[in-house]
Amino acid sequence: MTDTFPAEEVVTSALDVVRTTDAEAATWWRQAVVYQIYPRSFADSNGDGLGDLPGITTRVPHLAALGVDAVWLSPFYPSALADGGYDVDDYRDVDPRIGTLEQFDDLVAALHAHGIRVVVDIVPNHSSNRHRWFTDALAAGPGSPERARYVFRRGQGPDGELPPTDWTAMFGGPAWEPVGDGDWYLHLFAPEQPDWNWDHPEVREDFHTTLRFWSDRGVDGFRIDVAHALAKDLSEPLPSQADLRAPDVLDGMHRFEDRDEVHEIYRGWRAVFDEYDPPRTAVAEAWVPAHRRARYASPEGLGQAFNFDLLLADPDAAQFRRTIEDNLALAHESGASSTWVLSNHDVVRHATRYALPAGTDLPAWLMSGGTDPAPDLERGRRLARAATALVLALPGSTYLYQGEELGLPEVAELDAADLQDPTWQRSQGTEKGRDGCRVPLPWTAHGASLGFGDGPAHLPQPAWFAEYAVSRQEEDPTSTLALYRRALAARRRLQTGEQLEWADDVPAGVVRFRRPGGWTSMTNFGPAAVPLPAGRVVLSSGTHTDDELATLTQLPGETTVWLETTTA
Repeated sequence: MTDTFPAEEVVTSALDVVRTTDAEAATWWRQAVVYQIYPRSFADSNGDGLGDLPGITTRVPHLAALGVDAVWLSPFYPSALADGGYDVDDYRDVDPRIGTLEQFDDLVAALHAHGIRVVVDIVPNHSSNRHRWFTDALAAGPGSPERARYVFRRGQGPDGELPPTDWTAMFGGPAWEPVGDGDWYLHLFAPEQPDWNWDHPEVREDFHTTLRFWSDRGVDGFRIDVAHALAKDLSEPLPSQADLRAPDVLDGMHRFEDRDEVHEIYRGWRAVFDEYDPPRTAVAEAWVPAHRRARYASPEGLGQAFNFDLLLADPDAAQFRRTIEDNLALAHESGASSTWVLSNHDVVRHATRYALPAGTDLPAWLMSGGTDPAPDLERGRRLARAATALVLALPGSTYLYQGEELGLPEVAELDAADLQDPTWQRSQGTEKGRDGCRVPLPWTAHGASLGFGDGPAHLPQPAWFAEYAVSRQEEDPTSTLALYRRALAARRRLQTGEQLEWADDVPAGVVRFRRPGGWTSMTNFGPAAVPLPAGRVVLSSGTHTDDELATLTQLPGETTVWLETTTA
């Protein structure tokens, strides 16, 4: 029979986690379930179409009932929104459209009162072009100390009218932008996001100040955006774009990706984190080869690094097991715990990815409006639920993205006029970008924006979003929301230690492992049912009733179960 817990009991359990020993408090992140909030699309308290901090505060009971250990807030800083808030005007303030510092404090207090810790996004590779130091740099002119805080270079040609190199930016187009006086500045992303010069001591010290500012306000940890790109070797002669991608520039030799010197920066950050009791935590977004990831996650550095390998994997037993084995080994090497991610604000939601044939060109699929090929949403839902239950059974921390607890699919049918992602403009309309996973959440089945706010949302919600509304799912014991609540409550009760023991005598298409304390997770990625081992089923990703679970002897296809058992 499935264990169920009322919301009040989940909250009490979360409070108990905070009331731990000093040693446990310092390592809370090792097995945490962290819920990512994209603030502009979570809850709108004033009806202006943008989510805000007071809106998040009103939804803290939802987060407490879900049973998460921490909330990660994507950027909420002042911004022109050239890149969804990742173009930061001021690292130590709140965008007035989102709230105030006092409202931030209120949100932290509300989350902490429910035993939920707070992680905020830090964007250190680039600022916005409206940051005070960048506007000072433009006003000061070529060769000035103000420009030395960023990456400025003289253009080629008699008057500097040509870019320093042919480098291309991540969002498309050139990576250099002219400023009209012969100088160009580097932006690895959008032109509104000039890159910092991390060789400059004032840049380093200013970010230390930012880390202390938020830590002093009660922030428990930081997610580090583009953590692998801060250190750059821009000595002359600068290479061409083709040379940047040559095989011999890997392993610390690329001009601006994953250079060894970046870890000197993070050693300085670690010293700041360790000024606090308990020490502040950090997790790196570092898109680097797997064998290079451990240094970001080392105790002398950030302490943890995202592994996105399951996010990139097909829902396939062999791929999942191999990926899990590799990442547990990497975590052991770094001394950190692993991180498991299936969706975030940058990728097509996994309920949709699993609904499409393996190998689908996702940007092309988005451009088709989500019709070519047609997704099998029911299969995607089953596999997404199964994969989530598997991931939540693993040792390490799990990062959930807002809306996945509702089983939300990607919104592929957004019109061109509604798109906000810079990828759309920079690709000359050939790639839609990431807006489809950033559409505001449906809280109710009715209303101008389905309970998100009192007026239309900044990204339009499709009519079918009403089917996934929180209000509807709370009334359905077989809903995806009910599954997430049961899974997180059961995980809190069962999760001990960081060991995993594989079962090898399993049918094809099955992943099965045993965890300390005598419980087992078993996932059937195949279409046909397979026999279940002996044990009491405490969780199923399927839609079984309690009575059905009590007599379950076969594991259906595309389903995960957790069993309490004393044998492997």
